[in-house]
Amino acid sequence: MKRQRIGSAWLNFKRHLLRGIFRPIFRVLFHIRISGLENVPKGTPYIIAANHVSLFEPPLLLAFWPELPEVVAGHDVWDRPGQNILVKGYGAIPVHRGEYDRYVIEQMLSVLESSRPMMIFPEGGRSHQLGMKQALPGVAYLVDKAKAPVVPVAILGTKDDLLKGIFREKRPHLEMRIGQPFRLPPITAKGEARREARQKNADEVMLRIAAMMPEKYHGVYAGQVSPDFTSKGG
Repeated sequence: MKRQRIGSAWLNFKRHLLRGIFRPIFRVLFHIRISGLENVPKGTPYIIAANHVSLFEPPLLLAFWPELPEVVAGHDVWDRPGQNILVKGYGAIPVHRGEYDRYVIEQMLSVLESSRPMMIFPEGGRSHQLGMKQALPGVAYLVDKAKAPVVPVAILGTKDDLLKGIFREKRPHLEMRIGQPFRLPPITAKGEARREARQKNADEVMLRIAAMMPEKYHGVYAGQVSPDFTSKGG
């Protein structure tokens, strides 16, 4: 699949255009609250990791993030009418969910090496419910290779039938909480121990996100959130 050059003027124009369209739409349809913007690093590569309940998290995050991050999206999205227009327009990186793709990994590492942020959803797809699914180990693999900090993001209020509230003349509340950047411990183990270490690191990313959310969002991580984690990003 053809990819536009990272940072190209045309691609950046389209991204600014999409953000200029979606930001006012979100402001009109929803009550938006964003906290923790002071936690977003400046002039350095980092990985944005967020929970993923519905279709609304990616456009919400991209509409209000201080800069234009690169983003990965499931390969199947390119076959969905409407959604495919957005991912193509933004220039997202297609990835086969749950599969190792060296070319995709190299693209993401190239993004980080160029001091640009990379946005991912560690669960590997929508949970379709408030409770989080277990993270796939891919986020830990990327962090270990890139040696970049992770910025955890908790998005509250999204759900599959979110638009029903609008049709009932109610403006739903959406909130984005940005936590403090953190680094995962390096992985030096081999074989099965390495796979276990990657899963542990991936789970830590989700626990950092869970720490900024009410318990009903914790899902498989219920009862595991450490009080030592920052509870809110702003």
